[in-house]
Formats: sequence, structure tokens, C-alpha cells
Amino acid sequence: MKDKQIITIGRELGSGGREVGRKLAKELGLPFYDKELLAEAAKKSGYSEAVFEMHDEKPTNSFLYALAMGVNNYGLSYQRPLVLDLYLAQFDTMRKLGEENGGVFIGRCADHVFSEMPNVLNIFIHADMDFRAGRVMEWEKISKEKAVAICRRGDKDRAVYYNYYSDHEWGDSRFYDITFNTSKLGIDKVVELIKIALDA
Repeated sequence: MKDKQIITIGRELGSGGREVGRKLAKELGLPFYDKELLAEAAKKSGYSEAVFEMHDEKPTNSFLYALAMGVNNYGLSYQRPLVLDLYLAQFDTMRKLGEENGGVFIGRCADHVFSEMPNVLNIFIHADMDFRAGRVMEWEKISKEKAVAICRRGDKDRAVYYNYYSDHEWGDSRFYDITFNTSKLGIDKVVELIKIALDA
């Protein structure tokens, strides 16, 4: 494995992407960043961690996109919106952590954040809906119907967030180095295959 290796993992909700990332980080001796990023970004930005959690991988809308451009319909500039400040704080935090230590980064446009850095492997984890819904049912103790709805809503939120801040399309295999189906391969097998890819 290369020095200061960075691994980014995009994932469908319930596919086990976080579990893959955590196991991979432990086996490779790399830092693991998921929700931990929110705490780090909060420390450096002055915003509370609760504010980051409220907006974590949540979609914005076209009005906020216009705001992010810095001008309104009359060509007048105004204060940058909170969601953009939060994204930029998270972006800066991720870049700093990646440059200093490498690590496994879950979601949050990590592949976009590290697009110009060396030693980056971008992965996308997906799975069949029955597999995903089964995992959500187990966590939340809910019906399959509700679990499927949660998976679909989570995917939609992640896709809109990613597509807004990135110049790629969430989940499109052309924009990742490798994609894995955990419902076919299993969590542990995916971890092993990623390790093989890193040594190639």
C-alpha cells in the first residue's frame, strides 16, 4: 500500500459501505472518517456539530444554488449561505486530514474533494434492495415497506447532494475506480478485494 493512501467510499443507503470502510481502515491501519468529519469540521469552523449533522449529505435546492453563485436576480451580491459555508468547512477539513494522514473517507463528495491528489482509490458500494432493506429493518425494527422507503429517500438525498457539489453523477460507475455489490460478494469479501486492488 502506498504512503498516505486515501480511499473514498460512496454508498447506497443500507449497502454496508460504512462497514466496509471501517473494517478496511482497521485492517490497513488508516484513520476512518464518517460522522467524525462533522466534529472535526465543527472545531475548525466555529459552527456547532449539531448544525453540521442537520445538513449532513442533505440536498439543497435551486434557490440556494443561485445564492451560492453570489448574486441575485438583480446582480447584487450578498452574504454567502450557511449550507455553502458548511460544505466548504467540511471540504477544507477533509483535504487537511487526507494530506496529513491519508485515510478512509465515507461519502460527502470525498472523491471530488481528493480529485487532484495522488494515491486515491475511489469506490462505490451498492447492493440489491432486499439486502439493503433487510439491514435497515434490523437496525430500525421496522417493516420492509418502511425500510425500502428509507433506502430510496436516503439515496435520493445523497444523489442530489453529490450532484450539486460535484461535477459527476452519484453512483455512475464511470466516475469511480471500482464498484462492488455487497449483496453478491458480502462485506468481508469486498474488503479483501479492495486490499488486493491497493497492492496491484
